[in-house]
Parts: sequence; structure tokens; C-alpha cells
Amino acid sequence: MKYPEVLKLEQVLPQLEQFDAIIDARSPCEYVIDHLPGAINAPVLDDAQRITVGTMYKQVGSFEAKKLGAALVAKNIAQHIETLWIEQPREWRPLVYCWRGGNRSGAMAHILAKIGWPVVQLDGGYKAFRAHVNAELEQPPQFAFKVICGTTGSGKSRMLEVLAGQGAQVLDLEQLAAHRGSVLGGLPSQPQPSQKAFETAIWNALRRFDSARPVFVESESKKVGNLRVPAALMERMRGSDCIAMTLSRADRVRLLMEDYQHYTSDAAALNEQLAYLTPLHGHERIKRWQQMASSGEMAALVEELLAEHYDPAYLRSIDRNFVRYEQAQELKLDAIDAASFATGARKLIELS
Repeated sequence: MKYPEVLKLEQVLPQLEQFDAIIDARSPCEYVIDHLPGAINAPVLDDAQRITVGTMYKQVGSFEAKKLGAALVAKNIAQHIETLWIEQPREWRPLVYCWRGGNRSGAMAHILAKIGWPVVQLDGGYKAFRAHVNAELEQPPQFAFKVICGTTGSGKSRMLEVLAGQGAQVLDLEQLAAHRGSVLGGLPSQPQPSQKAFETAIWNALRRFDSARPVFVESESKKVGNLRVPAALMERMRGSDCIAMTLSRADRVRLLMEDYQHYTSDAAALNEQLAYLTPLHGHERIKRWQQMASSGEMAALVEELLAEHYDPAYLRSIDRNFVRYEQAQELKLDAIDAASFATGARKLIELS
């Protein structure tokens, strides 16, 4: 077979995990917005070089721009070979792509093929992949979703983690979004991905599921932090069977104190986030909550937030948004220790 082999996306996707490497030849700023699952970034032009060559193309001419671009591309590919792939055997089979599967990935694939590696170039590049993800999320597969519902602190996220550990199929949207879904849901030192990367992560999870088995998911709102859950997926979830998970108020407070230690140990950071609730609760109440945080009354503050903010908001929205909640299967946990969650997860798997 002649290499580089140029394959269309529909030929590549069934064997995506079989490539020894997936190489994104685009610039770093393109890569960080989104990329194929498992891809590494080995740019043939970095961000500054891409701007320089593009500016020369417009202001000077294509010939001069191509000369400069070729020199930079050759140097960059040489460096990648020396630092990343010099030890790879003859059988090493990478997939290379760029924005449209044109010059950038073509240059890299050509050189790797000349060395003797059986390289594959993705025809249509990331653009074709992105179109496929969009189409798939507009008509997601007909999975039997089991939506875990419950007030804030009832252990929904922990239950998803335990279910996954027991082999159940889990779509953890908060994990994929790097956010816990409320005004206090941001994770410390972990920014959210881009909207495109979030959607790619959802697509990548869905494509691995077995349609004959249920998929457990949390009762999310339309947005998780700054990211939007795809509308068609949201519609499927809201029409699915529900599980009503409950914990005592005291256990909910303890669980939230454990899960939000980055706030309970940092009153200044917590108070900054509480300020965003001012339009809902007024300056006087927010000031009192901030004073409680500053004086270390964290458990009392968490209980007030549940009673006066989170629980009322949940009760207003759950019946309206999840139409089968009234018929929800109940799951009550008597404690928040690992054994209680493991027992609850086994029960859900057996009943589903």
C-alpha cells in the first residue's frame, strides 16, 4: 500500500483507538479549543508562525509566504521527529490531521511516510470531525437514561462515580464540564473546557455505550457552569425515568463540607462567590452569609444555603423540567460512607 494513506472520517472512526498516535498538526491555540479524542499536539506552525505566514500571504504574496512557511514547517517537523518519535519502530502507525486535511497535515504525513511509517492522513481534517460531532449530538442515540435526581448535597455526583466503579454506564456531565453546576460549582485550579471540547467529550462518551444497557446521568440544568448541554440530549434526559435520591439534611451538610473544602477553608473565595447571589437574596442576607463565612460558621452557613437557596430552587424546577419525576424510583441513603453508596449503587444496577 502507498503511504500516506488518505482516509475519510467514516473510515477512521471505527479504528480510532487502533492508531499508535493521533497527531494534531494545527497550532496550539486551535488544539486547545478542541481536538480528536486522544490527540497530541505537534504543530507544523506555532501560533506566532501561523500569523506571520498568513500576514505575508496577504500583504506580500503567496510565493514568498510559501517559501517561509515551508522552511518553518520543515524545521518544526524535524524537531517533532527528533524529540517525540525517533524511537518508534517501522510498524508505528499514526493518524495525522489538521484543519481541513490539507497542507499542514499533508506535509507532516508526507515526511513520516518517506521515513517508512504507515501513516494515515485524515481527509477533511478537524472540520469534518466537528461536523460529525454536531450531527451526532443533534440526534443522540436512543439510550435508556436513568436520571438521578435529588437536592443539592444528596450525593448524586458521588453515586455516579460509584456506579461507574461498579461497571455501570455513566454520563457524568459535571465531570466532563469540570464544574459542579451551581454558583459554587467551579473547581479549584481547573478551568472549564471550551464548548466544542465539552461536546466532543460528550460524543466520545456516548459512542462507547451499549444501547442495550441503561445510562445513568444526573438531573442537570441546561447549563453546567458556562457550558451548554446539547439541546437534543437535554430533551432526552428530561423525558427519561428518574431516580429520587435522598439524604438527611445533616448528612447533606456533612457531604457538602467534604466536597467543597476549597471554599469552607477559604472564606474570602466563598464570599466572592456568594456575592453573585445578591440579585436573588438582597444585600442584607448576603452580607449576613458572608459574615458567617468569615467567622467560621461554615456548617450553619451551608445549612442556611440549603434551606433558603438551593432547596427552594430545586423544588421549583424538578417537576417542571423532568416530566417523569413523580414516578421516580426512590433511593434513600442512611449515611455518606463508602459502604452506603456502594450498597445504593448495587441496588440501582439490579433494579435497572
